[in-house]
Amino acid sequence: MIITIVGPTGVGKTKLSLELAKKYNGEVINADSTQIYKELNIGTAKIDNQEGIIHHLIDIKTLNEEYTIYDFQKEGRKIIADILKRNKTPIIVGGSGLYISALLYDYKFLKQSKEIKITKSPLEMHNELLKIGLEINVNNHQRLYRKYIKHIINKEPIITKEPNLLYDTIVIGLTTDRINLYNIINNRVDQMIKDGLVEEAKTLLEKFPNSIQLKSTIDYKELISYFNNESTLDESIYQMKKNSRNYAKRQYTWFNNKMNVKWFETNYNNFSKTVLEVIKYIDNQIKK
Repeated sequence: MIITIVGPTGVGKTKLSLELAKKYNGEVINADSTQIYKELNIGTAKIDNQEGIIHHLIDIKTLNEEYTIYDFQKEGRKIIADILKRNKTPIIVGGSGLYISALLYDYKFLKQSKEIKITKSPLEMHNELLKIGLEINVNNHQRLYRKYIKHIINKEPIITKEPNLLYDTIVIGLTTDRINLYNIINNRVDQMIKDGLVEEAKTLLEKFPNSIQLKSTIDYKELISYFNNESTLDESIYQMKKNSRNYAKRQYTWFNNKMNVKWFETNYNNFSKTVLEVIKYIDNQIKK
């Protein structure tokens, strides 16, 4: 059995994962595409106290190392197999929908060649993909790049059939009402600024000026225009909040369309009640 926890930022995924790992003898597999990188800390809400629970695929790469969804899928499935072999429970946690789907479903990814250099702009790639029926968010540079290589350069056909689920999986979603979520997102950005995000981002940009990951990660990429004197800090912070809210919308769309999620409202006043509700549901599913 695999337990997967999904949802937007600020709903308690990390706290729940720790409780479920203790309850079901589990190990956590990170499925947040930004927490893979050692240097991205303040802006990624990376866990700071693992409470003795083994965590996988966190802080495994630096920003000057190449790491694709192909690599994540390959390593993640090996980890799942190892955890199951030791009679423990893999607990996949994250907000990156495609990364989670890459582990659980039979999506096929090709190993990207380092020899392929794309000189076209994101908008040019976006427009070429539109011509073959693929509409990719022009701001999602990694996905644009991946899809462009796959379908334009390698000329792979677009497969529309639904992929098959590979594992016996219980998918838990944590959620809250939209107004509360947006307040959480806005407050989270303000707290990150207080915690030193501007300084962290500036240091990283100086150290890794060519990092595609740094330039495409929400809460970091928006500060680059500020460093380049193209916007004020307030304007960049406003854009961070806006992009984070829009990302939350896309997360819900992915999870609802691609996965069979059982949603639970997060009880912020008494989170233990949320944990108990989730455990009751999981135990009932195990009995079936």
